[in-house]
Amino acid sequence: MLTRTLMLVLALALSAPARAQEPRAAEIPLWSGVAPGSEGKSGDEVVETSASGERRVTNVHRPSITPYLPAPGTATGVAVLVIPGGGHRQLVMTHEGDNPAAWLRQRGIAAFVLKHRLAREPGSTYRIDVEALADAARAMRTIRARATEWGIDPARIGAMGFSAGGELVAMASIRDMAGDPAAADPIDRVSARPDFQALIYPGRSGDIVPDARTAPAFLAAAYDDRQDIAEGLAEVYLRFKRAGVPAELHMYGSGGHGFGVRATTTRPVGAWIDRFEEWLRDRKVIRTSP
Repeated sequence: MLTRTLMLVLALALSAPARAQEPRAAEIPLWSGVAPGSEGKSGDEVVETSASGERRVTNVHRPSITPYLPAPGTATGVAVLVIPGGGHRQLVMTHEGDNPAAWLRQRGIAAFVLKHRLAREPGSTYRIDVEALADAARAMRTIRARATEWGIDPARIGAMGFSAGGELVAMASIRDMAGDPAAADPIDRVSARPDFQALIYPGRSGDIVPDARTAPAFLAAAYDDRQDIAEGLAEVYLRFKRAGVPAELHMYGSGGHGFGVRATTTRPVGAWIDRFEEWLRDRKVIRTSP
């Protein structure tokens, strides 16, 4: 009996989502100088840490990505831009950024956590569909432009967004994000459109209207989330279906809003990211054996 108990504890430990305490790499600024639209902005970022160790970031004027690169010999060639949520007022960096990125890295998927400018923070002059979207687009372009350096297939780069971050992923997947071949900056010459997308309890579901060019989508939320998500994401799935774009929807019985990736979550909703990896394999985005 004792042996079986020890085996169960070990299995749970190995299957638990990665914790945010894993070391993070240095942030990579998205622009070498001042980000377009941030001219004249000053002040350091504000980072607050909760009693449970989860980070919250505000006052972002220098957008960046933090890379989580797989160990040598484990890389699948797949990459995911991870965009945390926070209502465009803050960025909840741990369970919607560092944790999923570390989980993906452990499975050979390069991940990059975006820190973008906040349009609804008190006193902000930024806009969701201008500066915040520009940050997401610049992050996608940076990953694609540096794909060889990071061991990534430039045709297998996706984006995962939580809540407000899901809004940005959806916009980048639907809008014209082609690069400008005449741009002076080589990063601006490549496309910012994701090759696949994961929309995890995304906001503004009514604005997610895919067409035939939209990236295939993995969708996840909970029954007890707010109405525009718990019902709205089901409508989003039907729009993907009608547009002829492959999509997979997971609506969990409980989990509320903001479940993200936490090692302490024992309910079925905590396994959504396992389903995401299965979806990538089923679609042959990940081409190696489990």
